[in-house]
Amino acid sequence: MRKLADKNTRKLQKLGKTSLAVTIPKEIITELKWREKQRVKITRIRGGFVVRDYRSK
Repeated sequence: MRKLADKNTRKLQKLGKTSLAVTIPKEIITELKWREKQRVKITRIRGGFVVRDYRSK
């Protein structure tokens, strides 16, 4: 079994011609009670980004 740090390390994957995607571990999705096709909001911050539920403030 992989260590948690390794399990949460992801690679960007090409999605179509102009987009990249990153997957989120299922354990995290379950913990957040998110589901397939959930709307999320991505906010840029210094050094990265934050992904939140679309409805959260």
